[in-house]
Amino acid sequence: MWEALHFEFMRNALMAGLLASIACGVIGTFVVVNRIVFLSGGIAHAAYGGIGLAFFFGIPYVVGTLGFALAVAIIMALITLKARHRTDTVIGVLWAVGMALGVVLLDLAPGYNVDLMSFLFGSILTVPASDLWLMFSLDVVILLTIAFLYNDFLALSFDEDFAQIRGVRVTLLYFVLLALVALSVVLIMRVVGLILVIALLTIPPYIAENQAGSLWTMMLLSFALSCFFTTAGLWLSYTFNLTSGATIILVAGTCFFMSTVIEGVQKKSA
Repeated sequence: MWEALHFEFMRNALMAGLLASIACGVIGTFVVVNRIVFLSGGIAHAAYGGIGLAFFFGIPYVVGTLGFALAVAIIMALITLKARHRTDTVIGVLWAVGMALGVVLLDLAPGYNVDLMSFLFGSILTVPASDLWLMFSLDVVILLTIAFLYNDFLALSFDEDFAQIRGVRVTLLYFVLLALVALSVVLIMRVVGLILVIALLTIPPYIAENQAGSLWTMMLLSFALSCFFTTAGLWLSYTFNLTSGATIILVAGTCFFMSTVIEGVQKKSA
């Protein structure tokens, strides 16, 4: 691995993985605790429509993806608040329509010759230095928002009714949370791709939840696990010439199953 770090693209890839791990640790924790994994997956996949829009209108893909993901997050928040009994159906529809829109717009985009696989499964080895600054900026926005609203998010995550009694604006906070999920999707997209984003957003917090005694320790442990998954996956992909994004997810998936088995054994022996 140290030998590989002599190459600039590997140093950028490692830094991209570490920056994405911040979003995975912080926002992933809220995704798991608030049980909005399916909703977050819907935002991630529907964001593909933003990529199609960006290439169709000739605007930077990050701007198109971020704008579209935020719009989808707001729509999902509105609909899930108004029609909770139809939440899964609405999310499924937006999920599929977003991806279909992206595919059609890319077909219609003039001079389109972009590698679709890089958006679906990530392209961490091609992350330029300019994207690292963008990822850093998005991380700062996420961390500042969570730091400012930590107590409100804490109340919302464990007892919504109690949060309302405390005067927390639960509805507004729900919109903010989904907007942060959209930001995280755009941030992690370059590392593992839109299809695999949800795995990196949920596996570390799930494992951390069983070991952490508080929300912030769960975030820290999730961040540490994400760093390990991305670094180990990157090293394995470099050593055995494998696809980086998929390798990172396989490392995370292996640890997930090991954690599940260990947890089961501990419960039986208790």
